[in-house]
Amino acid sequence: MHCQPQLKILVYNWLFNNHACLLCNEAAEQPYPLCVACESELPWLDDRCQVCALPLPMHGLVCGQCSRRPPAFYRVEAPWHYGFPVDALVTRFKHNSQWPLGRLLAQLLGRWLIHRFDEGLPRPALLLPVPLSRRRLRQRGYNQAGMLGNWLAQQLGISCSEQVLTRTLDTPAQQGLKAKARKRNLRQAFAVHDSSLIAGRHVALVDDVLTTGATAQALASLLLKAGARRVDVYCLARTAKPGSA
Repeated sequence: MHCQPQLKILVYNWLFNNHACLLCNEAAEQPYPLCVACESELPWLDDRCQVCALPLPMHGLVCGQCSRRPPAFYRVEAPWHYGFPVDALVTRFKHNSQWPLGRLLAQLLGRWLIHRFDEGLPRPALLLPVPLSRRRLRQRGYNQAGMLGNWLAQQLGISCSEQVLTRTLDTPAQQGLKAKARKRNLRQAFAVHDSSLIAGRHVALVDDVLTTGATAQALASLLLKAGARRVDVYCLARTAKPGSA
């Protein structure tokens, strides 16, 4: 049974159409349904940790946690911090099946990554969406990370595989758990299905939001042990530390 929706059928192709902005309903006048004014007001993540993209008060710093204990992943790329309206768009895409919003966010993330590649960020050889458990996939009907990964693959010209990583344990949802509980929750939760596809290669994990980084850390450690040369993380948004602005 194929739970993943047919992207070309369910999500319209907006190239060369007259779009209305999905946020304000004004004429977008861009190749995607977002006007210039609304795009400029998105919560762009300018000052961040150079490793995990945690929002910081100054540019070019590395957060204390990454300095003390460098993560298994090399770098996180996220264009926004998890604030309005990106948080609402992600929720509507993830939990309410509003795929055009996810397609818009994926296209903007792709444009961001192309800009970063032009600045010298190494391109990965393979995109790997964070997997869902079978039960959650049946309940939701789709994996939002898989949809993002396939949209990015088309835009960036990089292969995407949903067969490399599998979720072997149906763990409780990460939302609402503290950092230590998230780490315990993910012990032995994932597996690499075919290590030959990643051996010696630079790969990038794809997900919607990075919160504590526990999932990314677990998967990056697993991929490195399976032979990957480097693991990056591409996501839509990064949350701040609890209690931070």
